Amino acid sequence: MTTGRAPTRTGPWPYAAWALTRAWLLACAFKVVTVAGPDVTVDVSVIYRGWYEVLLTGTYPLDDVTWQYPPGAALAVLSPALLPFWEYATAFFVLVLVCDALVLGLLLYAGRRPGMRAAGAWVWVVGVPLLGPTVYARYDLMVTAVAVAALLAGVRRPRALGALAAFGALLKGWPALLLVGVRKGRPTRAAWSSAALTGAGLAAAFALWMPGAFAFLAFQRDRGTEIESLGALVFHIARQFGWEGRVELRYGSMEFVGPQVELVSTLALGLAVLALGWLLLWRLRARLFSVRTPAEAAFTAVLLFTVTSRVISPQYVVWLVGLAAVCLVFRGTAMTLPSVLVLVAAGVTLLEFPIGFGHVVASDAWGVTLLVVRNGLLAAASLIAARRLWRSTVPGRPGAEAVPGAAEGQPSRVAR
Repeated sequence: MTTGRAPTRTGPWPYAAWALTRAWLLACAFKVVTVAGPDVTVDVSVIYRGWYEVLLTGTYPLDDVTWQYPPGAALAVLSPALLPFWEYATAFFVLVLVCDALVLGLLLYAGRRPGMRAAGAWVWVVGVPLLGPTVYARYDLMVTAVAVAALLAGVRRPRALGALAAFGALLKGWPALLLVGVRKGRPTRAAWSSAALTGAGLAAAFALWMPGAFAFLAFQRDRGTEIESLGALVFHIARQFGWEGRVELRYGSMEFVGPQVELVSTLALGLAVLALGWLLLWRLRARLFSVRTPAEAAFTAVLLFTVTSRVISPQYVVWLVGLAAVCLVFRGTAMTLPSVLVLVAAGVTLLEFPIGFGHVVASDAWGVTLLVVRNGLLAAASLIAARRLWRSTVPGRPGAEAVPGAAEGQPSRVAR
């Protein structure tokens, strides 16, 4: 794609900022620096390590309801075996750091292409540390690295996008949404067929590898309303007026238990169905695809499903930071404002977890305020992103028209 702009020169600043902020994250992970609130590294040193020991016996954790991940998650949990000279948690943190660096490298490399820019790399440099040590104490950053690689590869290679999206989906489900914005016609056929073949092959391999590959489906089905979700705000507020429910540790997270919780969980599922319906309608109506549409559609889709989920764990926000970073690699993206809102939400998330998690559990004024602000920012970002995606791709918007015979991989719309 020719744009008339010279490639972006970034200089050493992104690398320096990345090194400083990641040194702080590692210091937090290794407890050299202490962040207020619960110890977020326990998930790695205790839970992941326990799963690691079970997986080494040749089976998935069939008796552990906290195992709620697709079979590919076993690769992330087993990955510290690549560094056997270090203790499990140390090896895990180092591998997450490597994935973090890989994402930065991909974004900077993409930003040097004509028509691209370094803004996406800066979103990643700034956004990840805003989430605090939790981002290094979960495997979600690894999954995000796969998603970023998929979208950037998909600019020129739809089949690579499909294969990587399928692999990511078998790690944690949500990367399947990367396929929603692929340009119609031959790119869609290439990406979706590649995803289907890769997904089917890997799923079969995991099922044959160890028993219990899909036991996680039952555990996910039985989850309730987690206290950080949008729907949970109903009960946080209701507790101020004498609601008789309580907070319990269930399925690996703090959930509300009590009257009407099942109803709110069902409504959340209904909202997710509505979000899916909107995405299908958008897919049917969209005609004006551009080179950045797959990234913008993926960002919008993941925002919608995150907001409507029964669970909004802090580490979910790193998905959004990664997708926002890819969107901002492209000049002229419509997702600048939603991306900024996600970055602010990331900072509020750190205040909510781990720093203020005791206030959230207690549903006191500070905890409820943090949740209202964080979830409100994410909800606003999802609605703005959906509106902008629709206006930039669906015919009939004033100021846009289709470009006849636009070359594959190049913009298929212009503004008058």
